[in-house]
Amino acid sequence: MDSEHEPTRVAIVDDDQLVRMALRLLLEGEPDLAVVAEAADGETALTAVEQQRPDVVLMDVRMPGRDGISATRELLARPSPPKVLMLTTFDSDDLVLAALEAGALGFVFKDTPPARIVDAVRTVAEGNPVLSPAATARVIAAATGPRSSSTRRDRQGAARTRLSTLTERELDTAQAIADGLNNPEIAERLHISVATVKAHTSNLFAKLAVENRVQIALVVRDAED
Repeated sequence: MDSEHEPTRVAIVDDDQLVRMALRLLLEGEPDLAVVAEAADGETALTAVEQQRPDVVLMDVRMPGRDGISATRELLARPSPPKVLMLTTFDSDDLVLAALEAGALGFVFKDTPPARIVDAVRTVAEGNPVLSPAATARVIAAATGPRSSSTRRDRQGAARTRLSTLTERELDTAQAIADGLNNPEIAERLHISVATVKAHTSNLFAKLAVENRVQIALVVRDAED
């Protein structure tokens, strides 16, 4: 956003026209939010985002043609990408994890109460992760659940290699992020200032080659025994 007084620009991507209409009515009822684009599939979403430059994209996971996870991955590889909040009716561990690994900052289900969807858009717009309670449980289960031994070893080894580049304080910060702490809580735990937490977090983004705090948490979880 160019100014704190300007509304957050939102794009809605969903193949169901009624869902798009309902979300538009919900979001445009808020003075700090403005819907600037709609799309019915991932491919159209890429063009709409390029033209309208939203701050947040509310992205359905499964759509005809290009799905939301693939579209999210491409969007976030572009310069100055929007924040992405995944929205779906599908209750799947694999979908939750795939969306977050693609770089989405949040994941809520379509039966989430309207006020929480609005709050999620605002939270993601600020660059903070948000998951519904159900999605949170699935992320933890998927990230720590059983995989083939070779797959687990490969992911664990890759994650530990990435974490080995961190300083002790950066590693402490990454662990605190994986534990779900916000910046003030991390500062209190580590007895450092919030500004220092932000500096460590910025270093984590660069060193781990991730886009957001959720991805930091996934790297930490993959490294665990």
